[in-house]
Amino acid sequence: MKGTAQFPQCGFSGRAIQILKTVGVKNLVTVNVLEDDDVRQAVKEFASWPTIPQLYINGEFVGGSDIMQEMFQSGELQKMVEGPQA
Repeated sequence: MKGTAQFPQCGFSGRAIQILKTVGVKNLVTVNVLEDDDVRQAVKEFASWPTIPQLYINGEFVGGSDIMQEMFQSGELQKMVEGPQA
C-alpha cells in the first residue's frame, strides 16, 4: 500500500484499510511501497496487477482497491476473511 495502515498516503489505500477494519481483519500486514521504488515495481510485476494497494489473503492475490470494494459490497470479502466454517 502507499503509506501505512495508521497513515495511508492515498485514497485507495485508505479505503482498503477501512474495508479491512470493517470486516474485522485483525492480523494485517502492510508494506509501504513509497519507501522503495524497487519494491513498488516488484509488487506490480509479481501479481501482474498495475495498481497499488493489492490485497493478498493467505498468500493468494485477491485484487486491488476497487475489487475489494466490490467484494465487500457483495459480502464475498467477509466470507474470504472468515475462512471455512467448522
